[in-house]
Amino acid sequence: MSSIERSFERDSFSIHPLKSRTGGIRPLERKRSRLALTLAEREEISRGLQIGVSLRSIVRQLPRSISTISREVRRGGGAVRYRAAASDKAAWNRAHPLKLCKLAGNPVLRRTVALKLKRFWSPQQIAGWLKTQYPGQVSNQISHETIYRSLFVQTRGVLKKELLAYDSFGFAVRR
Repeated sequence: MSSIERSFERDSFSIHPLKSRTGGIRPLERKRSRLALTLAEREEISRGLQIGVSLRSIVRQLPRSISTISREVRRGGGAVRYRAAASDKAAWNRAHPLKLCKLAGNPVLRRTVALKLKRFWSPQQIAGWLKTQYPGQVSNQISHETIYRSLFVQTRGVLKKELLAYDSFGFAVRR
């Protein structure tokens, strides 16, 4: 195992496991879609179900379609088991899960990219080569921008600082 490959392996006592899920790139702040049901709307649904009101009656009080309310109640365990807080938390957990960085989740791709960078390939050349080598295999392809971002997020991304020594393309000035 090369020193570069060893540098990707970290003990569980460091911050690396936390950063490696996203490749050292800070994910966007999570926020609710304007189209998603709010907690207040879920509370109205829950109250209506508790007193035995039909879904159509609940829909008249909310600016939502019957199919939206019906789907929400079904996901929440049905009319008897539906609870607003639990459904809201479940909806938040389902919405936009944290996306794993492709280089962090694919060690073979990470090694390939590191090897090509050591051979002074540019991120654009690497991305193009991967597309021709692995047509139709999206898991083995990566964009040049992801390579740049992995290199330059505080120079502590998935592709470590030591790869910057192989910089023949002006990487160090990129911010």
